[in-house]
Amino acid sequence: MTDSDPDADPALELRSRRRIYQHVRDNPGIHFRALLEALEYAQGTLQYHLRWLETHGLLEKSDDGKYTRYYPAEEFDETDQAVMNALRREYARRIVAHLAVDGALSTADLSDRLERAPSTVSWHLSKLEDADLVTKERQGRSVEYELRDPERVQYLYTIHRRTFTDRVVDRLFDLWDSY
Repeated sequence: MTDSDPDADPALELRSRRRIYQHVRDNPGIHFRALLEALEYAQGTLQYHLRWLETHGLLEKSDDGKYTRYYPAEEFDETDQAVMNALRREYARRIVAHLAVDGALSTADLSDRLERAPSTVSWHLSKLEDADLVTKERQGRSVEYELRDPERVQYLYTIHRRTFTDRVVDRLFDLWDSY
């Protein structure tokens, strides 16, 4: 593959592979079902081409615990993939946005902001903690969560903002930009 133009790679001579590869490049972290809906290929055909692109070093996959997500090879390190995996899930994205904008928050604070049960918020926080995206610290009787690298989160969100259709999070990050 040439460094300057991956699309010139002979591995992408098939229109279907080029189309799949380009869609993943345009929507890094997209999961299989979303690709299936967007591209309207038969499931087996899409699986075959994704596996082929991965075997030939053009795509990488990441398992976020619920979905297998796809990334252009060598463009996202493991930490960036973990951030993008979280940003691709609605409530994880909203939790991350609140932590990025407001700093450390408790489960109760996040539950109030998201208007979700504390158990739901806690589940998402544990997944974010497992992905090493948040840290938790005991503050008296409560536990507060904080993003490990808020600048990285904001950078990735800003770069790929158009692929996240979430006006709530857009408003939060716009507030952060105005500080």
